[in-house]
Amino acid sequence: MARIEHFNNPNAPKPNSIVVAVTVFVQDEQGRVLLIQRTDNGLWALPGGAQDFGESIAETAVREVYEETGIEVEVTGVIGIYTNPNHVVEYSDGEVRQQFSICFRGRFTGGLPRTSDESSAVCWVQQAGLSNLSIHPSMRLRIEHGFERRTEPYIG
Repeated sequence: MARIEHFNNPNAPKPNSIVVAVTVFVQDEQGRVLLIQRTDNGLWALPGGAQDFGESIAETAVREVYEETGIEVEVTGVIGIYTNPNHVVEYSDGEVRQQFSICFRGRFTGGLPRTSDESSAVCWVQQAGLSNLSIHPSMRLRIEHGFERRTEPYIG
């Protein structure tokens, strides 16, 4: 399903849903961050997705990282809660979703990078290499917060 990201766009369609979702900031031993290239819009992003019935939010984070990347993680903290009402995602089926995402910090525990239906590329990226990638501003903010190692989670 195709998606269009609207960010600070006064002409964006009005949202008709909010879905609990997660992203996960994971680093390897060299300090590189795990990123995927999304199949639905081609942008680079932290792995993540929507919570399913019957699972805790930490289980969602672990499942989504593994499904999209083949990497196994454990959740170790919260980087932030991202709920900007000026960020909506318009899907080709008519859903317009207001952003609601909890970004977790994850610890790499195993696995090998592999692609999925949702990821056309999976790789570990040095912080200095991020400027060369096409990353949505809201995702770039989460990545920056992950590298900052804030003492308190971002709430915004």
